[in-house]
Amino acid sequence: MTSETQDGGEIDRFDRAILRELAADGRMSVADLALRVGLSKSPCQVRLKRLQARGYIRGFRAVLDPARLGLDHIAFVEVRLKDTTESALRAFNAAVAKVPEIEQCHMIAGAFDYLLKVRTRDIRAYREVLGEVISALPHVAATSTHVSMEAVKDDAGGWPAPRR
Repeated sequence: MTSETQDGGEIDRFDRAILRELAADGRMSVADLALRVGLSKSPCQVRLKRLQARGYIRGFRAVLDPARLGLDHIAFVEVRLKDTTESALRAFNAAVAKVPEIEQCHMIAGAFDYLLKVRTRDIRAYREVLGEVISALPHVAATSTHVSMEAVKDDAGGWPAPRR
């Protein structure tokens, strides 16, 4: 089965298998990847390079353990803006991108405008980031905080893990 993509290219079941496997383990060798998806090494490598060139694979990185780094406090912050014109949204987006404690930022359709995932060492550090940084972002009218007590599932790979 193939599916048409936005760039006019097609990805098939082998491409999807490559993406699933790499989402689970981005450090595996091309030989291991080829074996897992049922291809020989050369065609697998060609497909991998094509998937990278077309932007399906944006990069590879180490997945760090925030708790071991002393950053295990997570808060989700609802943000309402006082102005939602395109220029206000651009200003907010640009400012958010510069705040290292903001791990994720999503524009939301609903009762508020953005949902932020904020990671800090503890509640005191979070309070400082909220009061000094987030509240001072362009066009912020109000915030509401939800503190995470436990991460039950946290898959950041962007693709469901392969079922075995």
